[in-house]
Amino acid sequence: MQPGLIGSNIILYCGRWAETVGFYREGLQLPVCFSTDWFVEFSLTETSRLSVADEKRACIRSSGGTGITLTLQVVDLEAAWGQAELADLAPTPIETHPWGARVFRMLDPEGHRIEFWESAGG
Repeated sequence: MQPGLIGSNIILYCGRWAETVGFYREGLQLPVCFSTDWFVEFSLTETSRLSVADEKRACIRSSGGTGITLTLQVVDLEAAWGQAELADLAPTPIETHPWGARVFRMLDPEGHRIEFWESAGG
């Protein structure tokens, strides 16, 4: 069902909602495009969003981070790693996948794994 697709929004349902919102807003410094007292939508790109919902107010419960990896492509991996390190977000060391992409990872307060990557060409 690809025809007409113009964007995406990933919604993370969280038990540690306030901490997780702070992680994405202050830690990763993602811009907020919409916010209520239990739901915050962050802008990733012009047409991609990441939302954090409080499981106490939603009909879906937290997965506790199990089975979820968010992969975010960045232009400058070293700069992204440096920002994460300065914000005390505990990024892993940068490594290279066998297919050449360079990556580092971290966990948000809910336990969702986030992988930042840069293509083999830089």
